[in-house]
Amino acid sequence: MLKTLLLKNRSYRRFYPEPALSEAELKDLIEAARFSPSARNDQPLKYLILHSRKACNAIFPFLAWAGYLSQWPGPSESERPTSYIIMLLDKQISDQADTDAGIACQSILLSAVEKGFGGCILGAIQREGIRRIFNIDQAYEIRYVIALGKPSESVVTETHRNGNTRYYRSEDGTHHVPKRSREELILNIL
Repeated sequence: MLKTLLLKNRSYRRFYPEPALSEAELKDLIEAARFSPSARNDQPLKYLILHSRKACNAIFPFLAWAGYLSQWPGPSESERPTSYIIMLLDKQISDQADTDAGIACQSILLSAVEKGFGGCILGAIQREGIRRIFNIDQAYEIRYVIALGKPSESVVTETHRNGNTRYYRSEDGTHHVPKRSREELILNIL
């Protein structure tokens, strides 16, 4: 069952306008992050949930969507996420949480996939602009924005060719994600 969720959990960048995750479902995603491991059990991550159309529209200009698709400006207005989660590091608790953040992001996305939704972790974001429009206190470091919704695109994984792991879109709009083979990843079994 976990492998099925992992295979469905892709970086989706285009979504249907409906259905949207409910407030209760969004809170469940945070619950998944809450039960994820945390270094020293500090639990320094906090979350700002954007659920209203107004809030979702406000954050959109501050996000970059796909570095390898440089000619693509991001999802059209009818393909945009229906919710976002801004992940924050509470610097009053800890000044670092790289491992915690990665685990929490994965927990949130796997939980979304389990509910029939999907998302994308965005790290190429204009943090100061986001801080300003949502009045986020300086005590919080903005780590990631997770875009969420019902995926409207097809994303497939494939074995890379000639060491090239750059994702791309084919003419039919399918998003291709080249992956290294298992044999390439395992150096040795001792």
